[in-house]
Amino acid sequence: MPDSRVGIGYDSHRVSHDPDRPLIIGGVRIPSDLALVAHSDGDVVAHALTDAILGACALGDIGEMFPDTDAANKGKDSIVMLRAAIARIAGHGFAVRNVDITVITEVPKIRPYRNEMRKALSGPLNISIDDISIKGKTNEGLGWIGRGEGIACIAVATVVPIRDN
Repeated sequence: MPDSRVGIGYDSHRVSHDPDRPLIIGGVRIPSDLALVAHSDGDVVAHALTDAILGACALGDIGEMFPDTDAANKGKDSIVMLRAAIARIAGHGFAVRNVDITVITEVPKIRPYRNEMRKALSGPLNISIDDISIKGKTNEGLGWIGRGEGIACIAVATVVPIRDN
């Protein structure tokens, strides 16, 4: 079995101004008049990270596990989906070692919430916050992200075999 595997995940969602929907990024509720349009809670970080983890183990993607055609997934907490992906890879003998996440958005700024996001993700991932990198980037006003029409995320995850001691 290899010493490690790497997976990459991507997610994006349109932005709306819906006062009845919270803005959740990286498992953290961010005070904002913005919301992400999605079947679930729209957490772009959790979605991209789930795909990265599943991809590293060649175990499909978030859409296979939680199709948006299933009413049971309406408004679903994306951290619950991330935990299910972690359980799935554990069942195949893998655990997450570290993750690197980039959130691309003009607003909100990610830096003020970065450590809270790292803490929110460390439990489900079963790793230290020291093994979680989260960065915020703008699109410098370019394209749909630059116009404030959406938020995107790229996540990379390294997984390792679970070793019996």
